[in-house]
Amino acid sequence: MDVKDGVNMDYEKEMKKIQKENKKYLDEFWDWLKDKGLKEKTIRSHVSNADLYINDYLNYYELTKMEEGYSMISNFLGDWFIRKCMWSTAYSVKTTAASIKKFYNCMMEKGYVSKENYDMLSFIIKDEMEEWIEEVNRYNSFDDFDDFMF
Repeated sequence: MDVKDGVNMDYEKEMKKIQKENKKYLDEFWDWLKDKGLKEKTIRSHVSNADLYINDYLNYYELTKMEEGYSMISNFLGDWFIRKCMWSTAYSVKTTAASIKKFYNCMMEKGYVSKENYDMLSFIIKDEMEEWIEEVNRYNSFDDFDDFMF
């Protein structure tokens, strides 16, 4: 294992490789949204949300390629996003979920992910959205602050 200043260089090399590939996916997503007639501000928001998911979250604990990320949406929106993103609200959970769903729809249409995996992501979002909303509301409620601190 090549280590420099406490950082695994193989990990860094692999992460940069994944991020380079993800840039290609995000650029394709941008063009796909543009072809749908969305305004630049809306496109920027969707791409930013997808970027947070595939470049930050999927590489947070271990390196995970975008193609495998469909199965990790529950932990992302139901926990990580709520705790790590200070702007998390019921609205931001919904809009981030919508962006990620659009992103994976684009990736399915382009042949990068299977229809089955896209359908699984869509099912999880639909099935768990109410729980995620309850969790973000609870997390943001100062009445329940002690539940998170102790």
